[in-house]
Amino acid sequence: MRIWGALAAGLSLLLLPAAGTAQDFPTKPIKLIVPFPPGGPNDIIARVVGQRMSELVKQPIVIENRSGQAGVLGTDAVAKAAPDGYTIGITSASSLVINPSLEKMPYDVRKDLAPVTLVVTVPEMLVVASNVPANNMAELIALAKAQPGKLNFASAGVGGLPHLAGELFKLTAKLDIVHVPYRGAAPAINDLLGQQVQMTFLDLPVILPHIKAGSLKPIALGSPTRAPTAPDVPTTAEVGMPDLLIENWYGMIAPGGTPEKIVAELNRIANEAMADPSVKAKLADQGLTVAGDTPEHFRGFIDSEIKKWSKVIKDAGLETAK
Repeated sequence: MRIWGALAAGLSLLLLPAAGTAQDFPTKPIKLIVPFPPGGPNDIIARVVGQRMSELVKQPIVIENRSGQAGVLGTDAVAKAAPDGYTIGITSASSLVINPSLEKMPYDVRKDLAPVTLVVTVPEMLVVASNVPANNMAELIALAKAQPGKLNFASAGVGGLPHLAGELFKLTAKLDIVHVPYRGAAPAINDLLGQQVQMTFLDLPVILPHIKAGSLKPIALGSPTRAPTAPDVPTTAEVGMPDLLIENWYGMIAPGGTPEKIVAELNRIANEAMADPSVKAKLADQGLTVAGDTPEHFRGFIDSEIKKWSKVIKDAGLETAK
């Protein structure tokens, strides 16, 4: 009888959920790494979504800003963290799908990171300075082709999404326009307002105040649908350039090797948080569109984005890490 009792006790222990599984996750605070400084879009997204996630799991979600190297340092911190679900990050398209094609990364996106969910998307908008004699895409392309090498486009830095957006525009429309890189969006916009440069692609929320003020002219939005905050601006598809689809995006990641059940639980919590009307409203106020998907779909999306932008980098003749 003692033997059977011992066997029964052992069997019951085997049937109990192991500590650290999704059934009792989380049991302590979660660190949410933001690979950019406080106050930017990435930081705002992390704080809005993280706060609601914290309320849902009844555990603190601690935001840690770890900026540097265009998001690489913070993303690397996530990649090298313990794969237990208690360190996660929200990072951008540049860190996951653009930088790896331009320079050697300290992490392998596909092996060292576990996609959790796409969080938000934000379209890039093509705008021109007020003195440019073009009010739509057809007029802008005609103007550029009539003056090869004379027009230029500003970006927030070499290798960033606005830079690659301009390169994709050149390739798609077969234009000869000159790239003028700046150290950030603010100085690029200042020179655009001062008519020192002719055009740029930038995140819609960054550009929108200047469009509303009439100081910059919108040409097209690089998203599948028009933006509620700029309903009169056509999409690139509407103006005959469907391949010029350019959206910035931010996604939640965990360290590679995190158990699938933990990733699935993080996905469930994050998607429930993003479905909250107050979260959607706060992000919409920033010009951001809530996404949300499965880890599997997000992984496939990352792969497709890597292929897309690595091709643009190659076709544009930019230096790569290969």
